[in-house]
Amino acid sequence: MKGPARRMPPDPSAWRRLRLPVVLAGAAALLATGVAAGQRPAAPGLAPLYGPGGEAGYVRLVTLFAAVSLAPAVLACITAFTRLVIVLFFVRTGLGTQQIPPNTVVIGLAIFLTLYVMAPTWRQVRDQAWRPYAQGRISLEAAAVRAEQPLRAYMFGRVRPEDLSLFVRMSRLPQAKTRADVPTRVLVPAFVIGELRAAFIAGFLILLPFVVIDVLVASTITAAGLVALPPAVVALPFKVLLFVLADGWSLLARSLVQAG
Repeated sequence: MKGPARRMPPDPSAWRRLRLPVVLAGAAALLATGVAAGQRPAAPGLAPLYGPGGEAGYVRLVTLFAAVSLAPAVLACITAFTRLVIVLFFVRTGLGTQQIPPNTVVIGLAIFLTLYVMAPTWRQVRDQAWRPYAQGRISLEAAAVRAEQPLRAYMFGRVRPEDLSLFVRMSRLPQAKTRADVPTRVLVPAFVIGELRAAFIAGFLILLPFVVIDVLVASTITAAGLVALPPAVVALPFKVLLFVLADGWSLLARSLVQAG
């Protein structure tokens, strides 16, 4: 006969691992109870999240998280990033090097070129909006309004009047007499399609010499009777050699920054 099974003592390390989730769950339950009752939490550190009502702070917090998550996409649409990254991908397509350079390198280069292009605009945003807000002299709403003005000036300097008029008509707004009459929600898409147009024009000019090399190589292979030899494989080293001899990356970076 076997004796009764001995109970193992509780593992203290397991409690230490579970202590933080239990505390966080308890805090979340208390906060949920306080919100349901329409009361503010007793913790002073959570007081700034609340407005006149208990739920207002949570609404603002969720709005802040949503804004932070959408910030990269918004910044990509109101800066030169869209045009730069498309042109760089056109270069890689023209070379025919598949995944060389990799996407990480292409996007990283586009980001740093965007920083060069947008440096004067970022400087204005820092001086007019961020520094006064960090020093406590203006509110967050006023800082957002001030930060919007340099970005709008940048977009107005590069948007096409035809694109702007198109979106003004589609928005069924009265014809704008000044820049202040054009809302940002109309300016941004007009700026984006103008950047896409400029990027595709630049991509056409970039692809043209590579297409010429492909045609010459294909004609030479056909004339030599080497039909089984893929022209793309033969043209690839010639295109890479041409791009390197022309110092293509430096020329491309200089042209993109100057055109920005």
